[in-house]
Amino acid sequence: MEAYSLDLRERISAACDEGLEARQEVADRFGVGRWFVQKLLRQRRKEGTIAARARGCGPAPAIGPADQQRLRKLAKSHADATLVEWCSLLQQTGGPSVKTWTMCRALKELRLVLKKRRCTPASVTRPGCGPCVVTSRSGWRRSIRRSWSLSMKAGSIRR
Repeated sequence: MEAYSLDLRERISAACDEGLEARQEVADRFGVGRWFVQKLLRQRRKEGTIAARARGCGPAPAIGPADQQRLRKLAKSHADATLVEWCSLLQQTGGPSVKTWTMCRALKELRLVLKKRRCTPASVTRPGCGPCVVTSRSGWRRSIRRSWSLSMKAGSIRR
């Protein structure tokens, strides 16, 4: 949403200075809210101007451009580091101490690949494990199941 123009602000201020209309009537005439008229007059009284204020851009990023360069260099030697390891590596090289979610955002901005977990356990549902696998005499492993699971056989669905 853009700020109201200085021309409109001046006309609203002049209409309020005339004193012929209440603030609500001035707001209705110019198509703005009553609170905008009150804020505009308060700003003129306190600051001496009715110009639109500059918008804030939020706090400065915790990981600045110099720290991003450090991360790029660290990515070459520690490509498989976790977020916690990235945070400690950045701090050890002279960077700021940041939380894992800040590090995650910074790495996404740099388009660096993240390792998801510290260690990934083997899948228990992968083919070739469990009681449904038979090992032949020649050492080949094959699955006993063909196409249907036990719960999906015809007639097993209750209604």
